[in-house]
Amino acid sequence: MCTGPGQYAQNVRTDELRNHPFFSCSCRVRPSYDLAMPDFAIEASHYGPVAGIDEVGRGPLAGPVVAAAVVLDPANLPQGADDSKKLTALRRQRLHEIIMRTAMVGIGSATVDEIDKLNIRRATHLAMQRAFAALGTVPDLVLVDGNDAPDIPCATRTIVGGDGLSLSIASASIVAKVTRDALMVELDGQHPEYGWCRNKGYGTAEHTAALARYGVTAHHRKSFAPVYQILCLGNPPDSILTD
Repeated sequence: MCTGPGQYAQNVRTDELRNHPFFSCSCRVRPSYDLAMPDFAIEASHYGPVAGIDEVGRGPLAGPVVAAAVVLDPANLPQGADDSKKLTALRRQRLHEIIMRTAMVGIGSATVDEIDKLNIRRATHLAMQRAFAALGTVPDLVLVDGNDAPDIPCATRTIVGGDGLSLSIASASIVAKVTRDALMVELDGQHPEYGWCRNKGYGTAEHTAALARYGVTAHHRKSFAPVYQILCLGNPPDSILTD
């Protein structure tokens, strides 16, 4: 998936991107007075297009892990973008709309089955690789939130707490969060008893109580301890609830 002005660049080489007005304009870097907010300084210091990658959904007991890759337009930076966890749902949605309209965006995910088969770390890398591929072009550099970069055909730089430092990573975190939240709300329509529209699949008291009462669905991560324990206690694999 590639949206926004980046659609034109799906088959454009990186050297052509450097010379395109999208990247050759002067960068409007966020003023440094608000040190708590991410800015565009890291990206602006690098010649050529830079992507930010982040993921959402490593910890939940249910649902996929989702990643996004974002290359921002230096002339249309999403003001107010921050680590998605620090934003209200309404603010995330508004920023998501701006980012999808003005930036190059790729989104990827790994399914519950892939998480159980590969483990969550490798599945997260797979989601990031798919998000990178969905950009449709290869940037000069990819900034990855955290300290563990996926294997992608591009120079990478990991940044611990990157969603609070880099505007590109913060934007990726917003896209990934809004995308995954919408998926969990959709799944909640199939299994409302687990409260996924509220807890987004995380192991809240509401969710774990529903697991104990109603058992495991096809959307639960069976390799995660709280779900595995329910299976062992009386919800065997052949009785897993399906859609």
